[in-house]
Amino acid sequence: MRIPLRTLLGVMLPLFLLFNKPVAGQNFVSVKGKDIIDPNGNKLILKGTNLGNWLVPEGYMFKFNDVNSPDAIDRVFKELIGPEETAKFWDQYLNTYITEEDIQYIKKTGANHIRLPFHYKMFTSENYLNGENKGFIYLDRIVDWSTKAGLWVQFDMHCAPGGQTGDNIDDSYGYPFLFESDSMQKQTVDIWRKIAARYKDNVTVLGYDLLNEPIAHYFSNKEALNTKLEPLYKQIVSAIRESDKNHIVFLGGAQWNTNFSIFGAPFDSKAVYTFHKYWMPVNEGEIFNFLAFRKKYNVPLYLGESGENTDEWVNSFRELLEKNEISWCFWPYKKMKNTKGMINFKEPELYPLLSSYATSDRSRYSNIRAHRPDVTKIKTALDEFIENSKFKNCFPNEGYIKALGLKP
Repeated sequence: MRIPLRTLLGVMLPLFLLFNKPVAGQNFVSVKGKDIIDPNGNKLILKGTNLGNWLVPEGYMFKFNDVNSPDAIDRVFKELIGPEETAKFWDQYLNTYITEEDIQYIKKTGANHIRLPFHYKMFTSENYLNGENKGFIYLDRIVDWSTKAGLWVQFDMHCAPGGQTGDNIDDSYGYPFLFESDSMQKQTVDIWRKIAARYKDNVTVLGYDLLNEPIAHYFSNKEALNTKLEPLYKQIVSAIRESDKNHIVFLGGAQWNTNFSIFGAPFDSKAVYTFHKYWMPVNEGEIFNFLAFRKKYNVPLYLGESGENTDEWVNSFRELLEKNEISWCFWPYKKMKNTKGMINFKEPELYPLLSSYATSDRSRYSNIRAHRPDVTKIKTALDEFIENSKFKNCFPNEGYIKALGLKP
């Protein structure tokens, strides 16, 4: 019996579409038990670097010591060269400190992802680094470059409304007001909802690190604050899952991402629990509590930050992590006059004038006037800073990169 071609196609085409239908989430990095898995379903150890000091400038990376938050750095520049010149500096800085060349280089070392710290103000009408509502300009830029290079990108809310840490790193006011304000929590949730809606289908995006290093250890009421952390995580994840069922959410412990006792049983099937560890003896005892948490709940672990140490220490800690099948992302990628990071660049000749002023007594306007160096020299130093920090003028710290098991 001959079957008409039209009838045959009518039978075969639906079957073809059925068996070749894309599986939801198959192109995304995901989670299976205690493992992070790649889009092919294979176990994946993430190896990467943090793009620190770019979208969230830090005083110690500018050699300003105690002038250490983005707001404080901005104030120093405005005192030295005025608001207009400061605005020009930030425009240049944002467009040159990290470029596509940097992303291509990171890929060539053998890393497979980057972690991108950002400030919540970049998604508001508040002026930040001479911009308003410019967050997606830079996140889109990084995602585009990383797609071309073949890297995954993790977004890290380093600075949340009101402050999640209560120190310079969140550009706050010395206390984690986020956890005592419904409106600030709503703003945090809304920003993550907006980010997730934009990138829900983007396979370059690895996931979302919801709050960096929440709740510093030195608050007398830290235990009460700790009880508010996981409920806020649940609010944020619920908002993300409204549109984005694909991406990983990274949940950091309290007290600088070290305290996992604040967590109950996992509440999301694509959650990875992230910790940070700096400047401690390298032995399994230092990560025992995290390993125990992983074993208890069968969830993946991720070291979001570490480093700022000798090559020997970095190598030893990295080997310990990999021995225990823990993904990692060391800090930082680039830093001026520094061997404890992947990339280095020269300090401008006149730069000590800036750092000396920043560390002087500026508590009175008379002191500001008395300590302010020659404006022409300051502008020269800042111009040279911009030039030196461009990728073409940077140089690799080969020992540090090799300590990460990567290629200079």
